[in-house]
Amino acid sequence: MSRNARRGALAAATVALTLTAAACSSSSDSGSSSGPGASSSGSSAFQAQHKGGTLKLVAHAAAGSLDPQVNYTLQYWQLFQSMYDGLLAFKKVGGQESFTVVPDLATAMPKVTNGGKTYTFTLRKGVTFSNGKALTTDDVVASFQRIFKVSSPTAGTFYNGIVGADACLKTPASCTLSKGVIGDAKAGTVTINLTAADPEFEYKLAVPHAVVVPKDSPTKDAGTKPLPSTGPYMAASYDPNRALKLVRNPHFKEWSRQAEPQGYPDAIDYTFGQTVESEVTAIENGQADWMYDAPPADRLNEIGTKYASRAHVNPLTAFWYATLNVNMAPFNNKLARQAINWAVDRSAVVRLYGGTNLASPACTILPPGFPGHVDSCDYTKGGGTTWKAADLAKAKELVKQSGTAGQEVGIVTQDDDVNKSIGQYLQSLLTQLGYKATLKPLSGNIQFTYIQNTKNKVQLALTSWYQDYPAASDFLNVLLSCASYHPGSDSSINISGFCDKGVDAKMQAALKTSQTDKASADKQWGAVDQTLMAQSPVVPLINPKMIDFTSTRVGNYQFSKQFYMLVGQLWVK
Repeated sequence: MSRNARRGALAAATVALTLTAAACSSSSDSGSSSGPGASSSGSSAFQAQHKGGTLKLVAHAAAGSLDPQVNYTLQYWQLFQSMYDGLLAFKKVGGQESFTVVPDLATAMPKVTNGGKTYTFTLRKGVTFSNGKALTTDDVVASFQRIFKVSSPTAGTFYNGIVGADACLKTPASCTLSKGVIGDAKAGTVTINLTAADPEFEYKLAVPHAVVVPKDSPTKDAGTKPLPSTGPYMAASYDPNRALKLVRNPHFKEWSRQAEPQGYPDAIDYTFGQTVESEVTAIENGQADWMYDAPPADRLNEIGTKYASRAHVNPLTAFWYATLNVNMAPFNNKLARQAINWAVDRSAVVRLYGGTNLASPACTILPPGFPGHVDSCDYTKGGGTTWKAADLAKAKELVKQSGTAGQEVGIVTQDDDVNKSIGQYLQSLLTQLGYKATLKPLSGNIQFTYIQNTKNKVQLALTSWYQDYPAASDFLNVLLSCASYHPGSDSSINISGFCDKGVDAKMQAALKTSQTDKASADKQWGAVDQTLMAQSPVVPLINPKMIDFTSTRVGNYQFSKQFYMLVGQLWVK
């Protein structure tokens, strides 16, 4: 999943992290907490005695559009798990099992024929949208068309293999996918035809961009107007400057505990605009139950001692990185891009994020422990497979060779404390390298779309990426392929604007290999990662961990490796 910069920890360089490894309880592989009111895993039967109450969530900022086929942030993908459904879903449990794809609006996993190019689904009967209308095959067909009509961020990477997608990408408004997605109302089936076999297609059908919404949904970004949902919750109101309120979908009846379990809270109130300091205090005092933003470093000691049973630490398959616009000076010069990679002190960024218990230095695009990852570090002083130190002298020499010294560079970050502090560090660093650097902090509600649009002429941006599903292509192909670059669009996830036909061919070869030999494909992806790092369109900074801090009112904490804390499965007093 993408992600809007998720969970930075406030820390000035002078603030020492006091959280120790023992201070916070790390979730076990089962993903179930041992905290207050903990229960067995989410696959167990619904426990009616824990139903009810209002869950109170807080965040510094909203995450933009509430349209599930447009929004590409973890903040809302996490919520969409209890709101919207696709033909398939990731299993709603904690731990490694959460990477498993199960049938959702389909009655069973698809029948795959035609050499892996045809998927046939039988649609589940009796499912009703929150507006009272019954789900039909027409809704499914229209929803796939809508992916292209609204220019969903992954239309060109996840769904471009559907027959007819090429025409839809060229002229979205007239998209029909007439031979690509075919509904048979009488038989209750939906057939999807691909141009080539895609071993990752079931993953792609299980993420929010492929959810089913009513066929009469607007063919443009719905923005702040909620679309009817099929899951246990629906949005009652949304003001991105103030709050989002979810209430029970009165038409929901649990059809699959694995795919879409009944929710426990009667309502979920998500308020925006607080500082991270006030969020921590609110949770400690029972005025809020969970905070989206990571606790600030100056509160970690207190959380890790006095409130240790309520802090849950989980490693993430994700990375924070700086994007370098390869189509604008100075970063249209490869030497200038490489200079930034050599110059960045990743240990300093780790400290700014919150310390070594919350992050580690990143040298590659693919995170450690992720398919295709190779221990490699092209830009560390003295060489080696892991990051040791920056080489500022080498960086200055490359800037000199590039002839770009003295040029202006704008740095766009989110305006929360951690993003801003890392941005200030990057500004200082670029100044040392001889550039005229300026910092432009923006609200987290708009920064992610702003930095994607080429019209805004963003030269360097700080952002992050959190897996959509466990495959190397989800980082490399999604973030840096030609198909992900859409000039003039708010949905151009290839923020660097990097498009190299040779690298694209290597990625396509890896995708083809993965159809028959995943291990060999992962080796190919590892080589692509290293090729991209040599081109330097991005600067990997850190691999983060996450702290979920919860109130005493909350029980049944479960952490899905796919979508993180299962919001709708929390018990609340």
